[in-house]
Amino acid sequence: MEASPLPTLAASRFLSLPPLLAPTCPRRTAPFLRAATQTLEAPEAPKPPRPSPRRSAVAEVKGAPDPIAALNRFEEVLQTQDCNIILRHCGDTRRWDDLSKVFEWMQEREMTNAASYSSYFKYLGLSRDPARALQVYGAIKDQTMKVHVSVCNSVLGCLVKNGRLDSSFKLYDEMIREGLSPDPFTYSTLLSGCMKLKQGYTKAMELINDMKSRGLQMDIVIYGTLLAICASHNYCEEAEVYFQKMKDEGHCPNLFHYSSLLNAYSENSDYEKAELLMKDLRSSGLTPNKVILTTLLKVYSKGGLFEKAKELLTELEASGFAQDEMPYCILIDGLVKGGKIQEAKILFNEMKEKGVKSDGYAFSIMISALHRGGHHEESKQLAKEFESENASYDLVMLNTSLRTYCSTNDMESVMRMLKKMDELNISPDNITFNTLIRYFCNSKVYHLAYKTVEDMHTKGHQLNEELCSHVMVQLGKGGFPSEAFSLYNMLRYSKRTVHKSLHEKALGILVAAELLKEAYIVVKDNADLISPASLEKFAKSFMVSGNINLINDVMKALNRSGWRISQDIFGRAIKRYIRKPDKKQLLVCLLDWMIGQGYSVDSSSRNLLLKNAQLFGQKQIIAEILSKQQTASRNIGQRHKN
Repeated sequence: MEASPLPTLAASRFLSLPPLLAPTCPRRTAPFLRAATQTLEAPEAPKPPRPSPRRSAVAEVKGAPDPIAALNRFEEVLQTQDCNIILRHCGDTRRWDDLSKVFEWMQEREMTNAASYSSYFKYLGLSRDPARALQVYGAIKDQTMKVHVSVCNSVLGCLVKNGRLDSSFKLYDEMIREGLSPDPFTYSTLLSGCMKLKQGYTKAMELINDMKSRGLQMDIVIYGTLLAICASHNYCEEAEVYFQKMKDEGHCPNLFHYSSLLNAYSENSDYEKAELLMKDLRSSGLTPNKVILTTLLKVYSKGGLFEKAKELLTELEASGFAQDEMPYCILIDGLVKGGKIQEAKILFNEMKEKGVKSDGYAFSIMISALHRGGHHEESKQLAKEFESENASYDLVMLNTSLRTYCSTNDMESVMRMLKKMDELNISPDNITFNTLIRYFCNSKVYHLAYKTVEDMHTKGHQLNEELCSHVMVQLGKGGFPSEAFSLYNMLRYSKRTVHKSLHEKALGILVAAELLKEAYIVVKDNADLISPASLEKFAKSFMVSGNINLINDVMKALNRSGWRISQDIFGRAIKRYIRKPDKKQLLVCLLDWMIGQGYSVDSSSRNLLLKNAQLFGQKQIIAEILSKQQTASRNIGQRHKN
């Protein structure tokens, strides 16, 4: 007999009643009601699995304000791979202090592996601490770890990223000697550093040959880096060769490869080849992006094809690729260098009217152009306009503003720029220092110019010899001979060879100021670079008022230079010694030395010596020396006659 559907229907109606109208039922309901209830109720969601103790520990350490204390609590739970996750978290969140603390904690417990070192070196590169990376790498005792390719690649990448190019190549050579087997990524990392080297192309070829000798093939990444190196060093033909070789080997160039070759064409303003390359790019199915079009704009601007450049800029604007200032800057810079300052000003004003975001580069180009063109007041007003609208500066913009304020003798604005430099923690460069030195010189505040040179030297910058020589001379004239001598030493001990006239200028300042001991230092090392007239002036002054204990040393230094000391100079020295009988031994040494060098005293000095010999208690010795001098002098005279 079939079961009636009514009970189920009744149950559904019953369950659909509002809560307040639903009758209360005893705990034990009819079977059909229980079935209906189970049918209508949603199944209970499965409970999520409980996180493992290790995962919980990692999460807690990540969120802890003191990761070391948290690590100590979970030391028995965590494994090396867990610590690596925590290490990377510190790096990703830019917690540089915690990064090093966690790594050191791992080292102390021998919980590091290749991934630990690789990650740590990567983040040290991001935090600009290559010195720490070198220190940690050098301390690795496990030789297998030290030549692990991912560890080596990471520390090399850290050095290259931070501009420590020489160190990176030296370390690579050391790694090879210790057993590193480099992979393509190793070479790609080192090649990227070649872009910034003066002889980068030559170094890149050495690396490519080394790579090939190890049986490694060039991949599309290495080809891209090599093209960029060619472009940055103006090896246009070589770039074309590598681009074609890459295609011949079956690699399909991407936008980066096209951009690099296009950049090489921009260096020579070769717009015809650039346009052919653009056709090739489009025919390969690629769509030019902002970088490609901006690079083409550079080709046109450098080549003076300003109408084409303007058309391309319009295309960039229509494509939404001109929302920042860079495309405008390229064309403005080209117009300025092409002598079209008015057109550059019009484009610059259009850029501002369109509300294009500027980081100061366009302002910097225009301020510098106006400054060079002699429009100093207009340049200054533009600098003030930027200052009023922008709180942030970079070094380029600061130097540009500083230069224009200095040229208009706006001391208040100069001081404001220097204060801003301190507030923004921007380190001055050679341009900054030389701008200030010239400004202080033009304002005839030479002592401030000296202080600036001193600061520049202390910070390790290369001094401008011509500018500093001018400051040195003015310091001497202004009554600051000690500062002048200090500046001379800064130049003298710099890494470059100074002009020989610098020594003579310094000597003149010191002799005039009667700083004869310092003057002797100049003469002792550079007498052969100083004129006879200046040497004689120095010698006369020193014999009269220099340190008497150094007279004989001065004589020897002058003689070594090839300058023949006059009898007048010897006469002055003898008179000085006679006034100081306690220096009799120095006098005897001088007279004796003169014989060996072919010198003799004149009759006036001879008579003076004989007359005062008894004061020295050396009458017989002096007489014998003078006799030898006469004999030697006659022999020399006889040889000249013969």
